[in-house]
Amino acid sequence: MIALARKYRPKQFSDLIAQDHVAAALRGAVAGGRVAHGYLFAGPRGVGKTTAARILAMALNCERRQSSGVAGEPCGECDSCTRIWTGAANLDVVELDAASNRGVDDARDLRERAMYAASAEGRHKVYIVDEAHMLTREAWNALLKILEEPPSGVVFVFATTEPQKIAQSAAPILSRLQRFDFRRIGPHAIVERLRQVVAAERLEAADDALRLIAKSADGGMRDGLSILDQVVSFGSGPVTADRVREVLGLIPDDVYGELLRVVAERDSAGVFPLVERLVNGGADLGEFVIGAGDVLRAVLMANLGGKPEGFTEAMQALIERYRSPLPAPDVVRLLAVLTELEPQLRAGGNARLVVELLLLRWAMMARTVELQAVIDALGKGEGGRGKREEKRNPGPAGVLLDVHSDAAQTLPASRFPLPVPPEKGPLTLDRLRSLWPRIVEDARREKPMLGALLPAVEPSAIDGTTVVARARDPVHAEGLERQRESLAQLIGRYVTEPVRIRLEAAGSGEGERGQRSAPRPGRLTEQGVRAERLEALRARDPGLDAAVDALDLELLE
Repeated sequence: MIALARKYRPKQFSDLIAQDHVAAALRGAVAGGRVAHGYLFAGPRGVGKTTAARILAMALNCERRQSSGVAGEPCGECDSCTRIWTGAANLDVVELDAASNRGVDDARDLRERAMYAASAEGRHKVYIVDEAHMLTREAWNALLKILEEPPSGVVFVFATTEPQKIAQSAAPILSRLQRFDFRRIGPHAIVERLRQVVAAERLEAADDALRLIAKSADGGMRDGLSILDQVVSFGSGPVTADRVREVLGLIPDDVYGELLRVVAERDSAGVFPLVERLVNGGADLGEFVIGAGDVLRAVLMANLGGKPEGFTEAMQALIERYRSPLPAPDVVRLLAVLTELEPQLRAGGNARLVVELLLLRWAMMARTVELQAVIDALGKGEGGRGKREEKRNPGPAGVLLDVHSDAAQTLPASRFPLPVPPEKGPLTLDRLRSLWPRIVEDARREKPMLGALLPAVEPSAIDGTTVVARARDPVHAEGLERQRESLAQLIGRYVTEPVRIRLEAAGSGEGERGQRSAPRPGRLTEQGVRAERLEALRARDPGLDAAVDALDLELLE
């Protein structure tokens, strides 16, 4: 009995799935008589590289090439096509496995055989070298001359899953070959082909089963057909999703459903029974983590309006069920933790402990809430006072608070979008000091160097149209000296007349002459800048300030 992967191997370029760019180019080359003497077919395993090479050999040597219908296509039925397609002995088409014929002597033998003419007039000698990246540097050097000046009617096709190795060991070869990159085959295309095979074989298979097979095939049609063959051989009756899971050792959907429940409900205690079930069932914990990542990605996609594909109907229902309890910001953070712990899983060691740690961090992770919801809740609890304050002092839009017992984290949706800027007004010291946090924020967004210096500066006086800005120390004053024009422009947005800037360091003003200089402050740090920024945010928005105090929250960035 012929394996399904061999029985349903394509016989024409038009049968190649997801490789239309390759099929069109090769078909056109054969039809126009412009076939190159050397090709490199690169791509993942099981996507049709060797099959395309065989179809090319069939097209070049087809006995009915002129009357086969579409120009450049082999008939697939003549004696020559049949022998090539089945891999039978053929004088003009030779397939070699470079994994076992990789040395310089093998390459020299191939070179000598290529010097002989084809078996008949109008035929081509085609050499198909699979796993070409396994050839040694010396073997490539032995083939270099014949690839530069090949005999008439000789075509070399090198197939590889790792073209980068050829580039490293034999870079000059690549310039002598036409390269075609084969794509992975999508799950939809694999499922559709599997349906055709199932119908041709008069089998029964559930759509969920075919989707699982397509997902396990990982973009390879050959693997998909091989898995189907394996599942069909496992037992009688219709091919079901449960039988596919049993044959392939896949983790059941309800395990991932339990995972989503544990995370959504923050059931830390449920982590250990879940992992215990996996271990007792002999599951591969690495595969479980990969599957968990796929499921969370599907939840994220569903939250953002996408439609996850490749899942069974039961899994689709679970994704839809937990879409609301696991909003997109939370899922993004869950996936970030996964990428952080993945290297530990790949490194080996105690996989069970790593998986338990991952699931515990997921279950214990804080949840995000919209700041607006917090302020609304405060307003309801205080007779609406919070809502009135909110109307007078609109908070920054899009800020998310990460609420977890006594701590919270702000997650800016767009770098703290500011409220509508006030109208321009007179230049007074009190007005400028009230606007100063906004000016600092403007500088941070638009002029980062100036924004890093301004937290250490404050307006100390107004002299006509000149703003006297006092820096903490001479170092900051010197840095601001080069940014005076930029600072004047930022202030000018909020006042009715152009301003100038005069800088002075703390301790240099008239009122402090004769006094002992204050100790020089410590070096400006990132933590200090962040703390001042958040204090400025609270000062600008009383609603946020009230929320932080009432809920005993801490703002972090």
